Amino acid sequence: MKLRLTLLLVIAMLLGLIPSVSAQGGEIALTMGSWRVDDVAQMQVILDAFHAAYPNITITFDPTNPPDYNATLRTQLEGGTAPDLFYLRSYATSRQLFEEGYLEPLGDLPGLMENFTEAARAPWATDDGLPYGVPFIAVSHGVYYNIDLFNELGLEVPQTWEELLAVAQKIKDAGYDPFANASGDEWTIAEIVFMNIAPTFIGGYEGRQAYLNGERCFNDEHAVAVFQAVADLAPFLPEGQEALTYYDSQQLFLMGEAAMWLGGSWDIPFFESEAPDFEWSVFGIPAPEGQEQRYVTFHMDAGMGLNAAAPDDHKEAAKLFLEWMTTPEFATLMGDTLPGFFPISNHPIELSNPHANAFLALNEGAGLDVRWAWEKLLDGQPDGYTLMQNGALAVIAGTMTPQEAADALQEGLAQWFEPAQKCPAGM
Repeated sequence: MKLRLTLLLVIAMLLGLIPSVSAQGGEIALTMGSWRVDDVAQMQVILDAFHAAYPNITITFDPTNPPDYNATLRTQLEGGTAPDLFYLRSYATSRQLFEEGYLEPLGDLPGLMENFTEAARAPWATDDGLPYGVPFIAVSHGVYYNIDLFNELGLEVPQTWEELLAVAQKIKDAGYDPFANASGDEWTIAEIVFMNIAPTFIGGYEGRQAYLNGERCFNDEHAVAVFQAVADLAPFLPEGQEALTYYDSQQLFLMGEAAMWLGGSWDIPFFESEAPDFEWSVFGIPAPEGQEQRYVTFHMDAGMGLNAAAPDDHKEAAKLFLEWMTTPEFATLMGDTLPGFFPISNHPIELSNPHANAFLALNEGAGLDVRWAWEKLLDGQPDGYTLMQNGALAVIAGTMTPQEAADALQEGLAQWFEPAQKCPAGM
């Protein structure tokens, strides 16, 4: 790995892909904030590669426990102790930080406009396109499955939603849990179940934009279909699933007690480290019968921002790192060092991890979109994420019908989201 990395850096320097060093003065020590406490060793590999190209710049990775990250970062920014560089949530959360003056605008950063599409920059840019973050990490969603158990039961990877439910029934009849997912950690139902399924039933990016533009009501037939899909899965979740945590449900899959797990690509390193005694892979959410187009939730998860209050010499050094993030060697290094976290730039790359490549292969021929609630629907109260999460949980528990859950989504958003207010009351 070290030899390959060194060769990449040398070649990149010769080709001029790494920006020339302009901060060759004294030593500069930067800090980087993040919510990824699991990636300390992996990020050190990446930061060491940057240090090899810029020996006078050292970056210390200082992550915060994920649930505490937003509040901790805000406290640091308000108190003047924030890191020089820090991970940015996509859409509303980072937009608010920029509007409050905490983020440096990056419209003139070399490589940013050229190497990322407008859609890739959008989660960390203003409505008129001014970027305030470098797109860093995308994550994919799909269905993990136990290949050995599928073979034992004579099952094929389902090609339609109806086939998926039929496969789940056969697995249940054989005495296994069809899906390991559980609602003890409620966010998992929102992010890796509901928002994993949603693009397939609302029509991906185009369908989601129709809701944001006021062309659709949030309780239309498509929205109801998402909640109905969650209801379809409810009988196939583990017994007592409401008490099982994220970790518990992962273990059900890893121990071979459950055949499938709706999850995200970020779980690849954990599943590999657990080394289950069966072969596993992933497939995408299949489309319902009669629908040719299938969709994958390929979510723009993290950008990298620059503290607007950082000292000038730190800003200069930090911008060199941000510029380096726009290069092809960074994209390849990041994709290989953090399997399951995918670069967002235009550069074609080849990854070495077979499970990461399996997730990327799901994108072929599929419509790609981010999680439904992220764009604009987090900007008010009650927010779309909470409404979707609560509706999905209620449908699983049997306390709401899919139509009632969609009605609650529409009524909640109509309290503040102007496009939703175009829908007649009770519609």
